[in-house]
Amino acid sequence: MTKYKSSIKLENKDEIVSILNQQLADTFDLYSQLKQAHWNVKGMQFYALHKLFDELAREVSGYVDMIAERATALGGVAKGTVRMAAKTSRLPVSPDTFDNGEFTIKKLIERYAMVSESTKIVIDSTDSLGDKVTADLFTEVSRGIDKGLWFLESHLL
Repeated sequence: MTKYKSSIKLENKDEIVSILNQQLADTFDLYSQLKQAHWNVKGMQFYALHKLFDELAREVSGYVDMIAERATALGGVAKGTVRMAAKTSRLPVSPDTFDNGEFTIKKLIERYAMVSESTKIVIDSTDSLGDKVTADLFTEVSRGIDKGLWFLESHLL
């Protein structure tokens, strides 16, 4: 890892970059599954869900970029290719078919909830490693993921 000036202990940077790359894989996978749902959603709510999934994907894409850039800012390598993400993502594989909007929303809710939970965990982890900036970045990501989760869950009420 390249040595950049920072108040973060050098021995903690490797662990922080590892945390960032795991969240990058999960968040990038969430993005790709949103696009998959956007392209393939069917049913009575097609148009509204098609637009919603695309909007959510745009937001998640921004989080992917923030996470990757933070890893490189700390002197690490952002492991952000599709193949890299697929190897390490903790999210379930996307369904092959999307029978209807409700099915698709339920699958996305599962994945959003997983990313929401893991993001909250890494806020504390990165803060305890002395990286308040990364903790703050994940706080921003957490707010956005939770908002997206709320949008999805609201369709099932």
